[in-house]
Amino acid sequence: MTTKDFTIKWLAYALALLPVWFLNAFLLPKFPLMGVIPMLLPLCAVAVATLEGATAGAGFGLAVGILYDAITLEGIPGAMTFLMALLGLGAGLLAQYALRQDLIGCLICSALALGAIDAMRMGIRLLNSAAPLEAMALVAGKEILWSLCFVPFIYLLFRWVFRRVPKATVL
Repeated sequence: MTTKDFTIKWLAYALALLPVWFLNAFLLPKFPLMGVIPMLLPLCAVAVATLEGATAGAGFGLAVGILYDAITLEGIPGAMTFLMALLGLGAGLLAQYALRQDLIGCLICSALALGAIDAMRMGIRLLNSAAPLEAMALVAGKEILWSLCFVPFIYLLFRWVFRRVPKATVL
């Protein structure tokens, strides 16, 4: 793959991320369902990891994590950058070697990724005695279910990009 092909490929993925980021940052917070707002950026990292594999998933997860940390000022600075890279790596490995690289694999990886993010958030809040575990688990469950509703749309968007971008050739 040439440098030009590589640049076009990742620029296309970045452009596909923009409408999801806009939806997540500006539209969905105005209309919370069941009192929660879905997390869409982690789903983007998982979708690319499912389609492209572990290495590309970790790299795109790192970029999504940097964007996530830049727009949300909650929690530990840099934690989501690190976590998104790990989730991209894990989702890519899981999709490549244990699951299929399709919508069902993406859905399973997305559920695991969202569960890991909410488990980290709940752990931090439990250490700070911010809220009881039952209340946090209820909110996390609602957030995960609401977020998973967007997986098919996000997966199809990134699959559309995946089918149109240059692929690495194996000799």
